[in-house]
Amino acid sequence: MSTPHDHDPDYEAPDYDRPSKTRLKKESHDLQHLGEQLAALSDGQLASVGLDEQLFDAVQQYKKTKSHEGRRRQMQYVGKLMRKVDVDPIREAVAALQLGHAKDSLALHQAERWRVELLASDDALTTWMAEHPGSDVQQLRSLIRAARKDAAAAPEQRSGRAFRELFQFIKSQASAGTDEDTENHTDDDA
Repeated sequence: MSTPHDHDPDYEAPDYDRPSKTRLKKESHDLQHLGEQLAALSDGQLASVGLDEQLFDAVQQYKKTKSHEGRRRQMQYVGKLMRKVDVDPIREAVAALQLGHAKDSLALHQAERWRVELLASDDALTTWMAEHPGSDVQQLRSLIRAARKDAAAAPEQRSGRAFRELFQFIKSQASAGTDEDTENHTDDDA
């Protein structure tokens, strides 16, 4: 004798006054996944999340544990501790830290793309100057020239000093431009 709702894990019978086992397990797994995200953070980032002391110590202990079974049990303990606290601020802090990491990674990829373009053609320099008018064009040209000279001397070795200096220059100018854009948007809002 089965009802149409027997196979629906989210269905709760009207006389059942507590969450289903399936829902409790799903919430527990979600908390453990959040705990794994916390464990992936560096110690400084983890401290900035603002965990209570017991939860912080449990995550630190998880990081120190080497055996697979010990890590699994420790993460279950972390999940158990997180059931007692409000996890929304923790989720927001982890998401903000991960977004910041993604932005940093994107900035590095863009700097690398600019370096390749600037070394490949002189038209890229014109485009760069249009997008970054505050850049020192003389210094940029000398860095490009030196990097091209290094690349011509040893094409397989693309990590010469001039190549790195060009990358650092591009990265610093791009971040300075981003800071100015942020300040301009802040001034516009005021």
